Amino acid sequence: MTRPSEERPWTRSYSPGVSADITVADEPLTAALERGARSCPDRVALDFMGRRTTYRELADHVAHAAGVLTKLGVRPGDRVAIGLPNCATHVVVFYAVLRVGGVVVECNPTYTSEELAHQVADSGATVAVCWEPTAARLAERQSETEVHTIVGVDLSRDLPAGKRFALNLPVAKARALREALRADIPASVVRWERLLKKATRLPASYPAPGSSDLALLQYTGGTTGTPKAAMLTHANLVANATQGQEWTQMGFADGATSGVSDDVVYGVLPFFHAFGLTLCLSFAIRIGATLVLFPKFDVAAVLATQKRIPGTFLPAVPPMLDRLAKAAVEQDVDLTTFRYAICGAMPLPGEVATAWEGATGGYAIEGYGMTETSPVALGSPCSEARQPGTLGLPFPSTDIRITDQEDPYRLVEPGERGELLIAGPQVFGGYWNRPEETADTLVEIDGQQWIRTGDVVVMQEDGFVRLVDRIKEMIITGGFKVYPSQVEDHLRSMPGIEDVAIVGLPGGDLGERVVAAIVLAKDAAAHAQVDLESVRAWCEAKLARYALPKQLEVVKELPRSQIGKVLRRVVREDILHRGDRQAR
Repeated sequence: MTRPSEERPWTRSYSPGVSADITVADEPLTAALERGARSCPDRVALDFMGRRTTYRELADHVAHAAGVLTKLGVRPGDRVAIGLPNCATHVVVFYAVLRVGGVVVECNPTYTSEELAHQVADSGATVAVCWEPTAARLAERQSETEVHTIVGVDLSRDLPAGKRFALNLPVAKARALREALRADIPASVVRWERLLKKATRLPASYPAPGSSDLALLQYTGGTTGTPKAAMLTHANLVANATQGQEWTQMGFADGATSGVSDDVVYGVLPFFHAFGLTLCLSFAIRIGATLVLFPKFDVAAVLATQKRIPGTFLPAVPPMLDRLAKAAVEQDVDLTTFRYAICGAMPLPGEVATAWEGATGGYAIEGYGMTETSPVALGSPCSEARQPGTLGLPFPSTDIRITDQEDPYRLVEPGERGELLIAGPQVFGGYWNRPEETADTLVEIDGQQWIRTGDVVVMQEDGFVRLVDRIKEMIITGGFKVYPSQVEDHLRSMPGIEDVAIVGLPGGDLGERVVAAIVLAKDAAAHAQVDLESVRAWCEAKLARYALPKQLEVVKELPRSQIGKVLRRVVREDILHRGDRQAR
C-alpha cells in the first residue's frame, strides 16, 4: 500500500530513484539463486581464498546438498543447525536447507559445547552441519539435544587445490594452519564429503517452500542476555533483500529477472549474525553479485584480496572501516573500487566515515536494525545526503512511530525523544516458543504489527532518526534519567581515554549510580592523570551533575559481541563481581 509523503515525511529525504514502497515477490529466498543460475550461469557467485564457484555450479552444489539432507531425513519444517565459519560450504548448506523446506538455525562456530547444546536444544534441531572443531564440541553434549545426526565439515576442502596441497607440506607453517582448520571428530560424527560422494540431486519437482513458511531461527541475546530465536519467514528475508536493493540501486536493472551485476561483495561479517547473513547470504545473491568469503576479519587478508579481486560493496562495523582505511594508506593499497560500505551494530563516528570516504571515494552509510527486523529497518541515503551518526531514514515500505517509553500507543510530540516502534514486511512474527516475550515485544496498532525496539530516539525535521539510548540500559539516578551513550560520547573525546562504557549499579537511595568503565589510551601517561575527579571535571562542561560518573573502573578492554558491539550488560556484571570479590 502506497502512503502519502505527508504521513512519511522521511521519504522526502530519499535518494533520487528510491521508491517509498516496494513489491515483495511471493517466492522463497531460494528463488533468487535459481534465477541467477539461469540468467548469469557463468558469473562467479563465490570466491573463497581464490577458489571460484559460478552461479551454475552453486545451484548444482545446493541441489546435491539438498539431496543429502533429505537422505538424512530432513523434511519441511525440520530445523537444521549450521555451525560454520564463512566459507563456500556455509552458503551451500544454507540454501540447501531452505530448498527442502527446512529451517536454518545459525550457530556461532566458536561457541562452547554448553552454549551450542543450549541453542541447538532450544531450537529442536534434528541435524547439525558443523565445522569439525564445532562438531566435536557439540558431540560432547549431543544427548542433551534432539540432534540425531552431526555432520562434520573439513574446511580445508573449500580451499583451492594448490592451497589444499600446501597444507600437507612438512613445514611448521603448514602444520599450524592444518591444525587451525581441522579437528579430530568422534566416530559418531558423519563426514560431509562422504555424504556428498553418494549424493543425488534433489529432483526439480521437489516442492519449494512457500513465502510464508519459516526459514530461519536467528538467535539474539538483546540486552537481557537470554538467547531467544527470532522467527523469520522467507517473506521477511526476501523483503529485506529487496529493500536493500531498492536502497542501494544495485544489481539487476529490473530488480530480479535480467542483466548481470558487476558488484563484488566482501563477506567479512560472520554469516551466523543477522547483519552478515542478510547482506551477504541473501542480498548479494539476489543482486547477482560475486560474494568474496573471508572465514574471519583480517586486515592483511582483505587488502591482499583487494589486489586480486577488487570489492565494490562492504558490509562492516565501524572498527573494520577504521582499520582498513588506515592500513590501506600505510601500505598504499587502492580501495577506490568500493562504492559503498554499509555499517551497523554501533554508531559510525564521523572521523571514521571521513577516513573511509577519503580512502575510497565512495560512501560510508550507516544502517540500523535488529535481528527481529531481518535485520535492516533504517539507513542513511546512499548519496551525499548521508548523515553519519544518525540511524538514517526508514527503509521503503517501512513505517515508524516514536512513542511514550511507558505507553507504546501514545505518540510523543515532534522533536521529542521516545521509543522507536517499527512496522514493515521485514518485521518478524515472534520468538520461538516464547509467547510471553513475543507479547511484550509486538503490539498491534490500527491493524498493523509493530515491534518495540527498546531504543530511545528523536526524529529531526528532515526525517532522519537519531539514537539517544536503549531503554533497558538507561540509568535512573535520583529520579533522573541518564542515557549512557551521551556520557560515553563525551568521555571518548577526553585525552587519555581510548574507550568507555557507562553502566548503572545499585546506588542506595539514588536508585542507581553512574559508573564509567574506561580503557586508557596507550599514550595516557602523556596527558593529565585520568581519575574520577578529572573525568567528572571533563563531563561537567556538557552534562548535568546527576549524569556525572560517581565511580571509575579502569579495564584493559571492553567485552564486545562477535561484531564488535560493547556489551554493557557484561561490563556491569564484571564490575559487580569484582566488588563482591573485594568485599570477601
